[in-house]
Amino acid sequence: MNEILRLAIRGTEIACGISLVIQTLEFMRLTQAMSDKGVWAFAIQGGDVSHASQPIKDFFAFMARETVAQAHLILRLIACFILIAFGSSLALLVFLFLGTILILARWRGAFNGGSDFMTIVVLTGLLTGSLGTALDNHEIAWQAGLMYIAIHSASSYFLSGGVKLFNGDWRSGKALPLFLDAGIYGPLPRDSMFWKHTVAIVCSWAFILWEITIPLAFIDPRLMVIYCGIGLMFHFLVFWFFGLNRFFFAWAATYPALLFAAIQLA
Repeated sequence: MNEILRLAIRGTEIACGISLVIQTLEFMRLTQAMSDKGVWAFAIQGGDVSHASQPIKDFFAFMARETVAQAHLILRLIACFILIAFGSSLALLVFLFLGTILILARWRGAFNGGSDFMTIVVLTGLLTGSLGTALDNHEIAWQAGLMYIAIHSASSYFLSGGVKLFNGDWRSGKALPLFLDAGIYGPLPRDSMFWKHTVAIVCSWAFILWEITIPLAFIDPRLMVIYCGIGLMFHFLVFWFFGLNRFFFAWAATYPALLFAAIQLA
């Protein structure tokens, strides 16, 4: 296995592990709210599987028990630290992947939208590589897994930019201050520079152009480094204004794969 591939794998494992640790700690804080007396009690949410067979309903009811759910989260946290410290193994990735699916099913398919999707994407890529290692075809499998992550990450940015590009409010700069004004730490102060029309247009078009031109970054790894740097700044601002910390870490976990893909394709 060449050094670039090895570094990309380790970078993805560490970043994904950190992202999963944060997510797991958040779920641990919600344990009381998910108990039988909580606002997200399974007695209420369990209605989503009312059409399923009895064994499936019994399985979800068992996994939703407070002691079982806590035990799962503790094991998940341990697995995350193992992933960070020692890297991937097939059993470890199967546990994290299936456990994540189970948690999302408990939350009716999604807890935090796009970050859930990207977490599954990264885990799928790592699982692909780990499966290939188990089948003695590890290098090709790891390359495929990293490329899978890179394609999904780049396409998410490209599609997001495309939506903004075809939206008149984003092109005119009108949408940006309205979004920021509705942020979790809003409302936006009346004297904020983002209310200025020129600033709003420049910022809006800067992010639109960054998102829709990300395919060009695969031409040169140095360009991809710049794009990833802007991406970190972008997600930090989303975290700062909207409190969406998961997005920062979920997408950052895809950046080693993006850099690897750029090196391979250059």
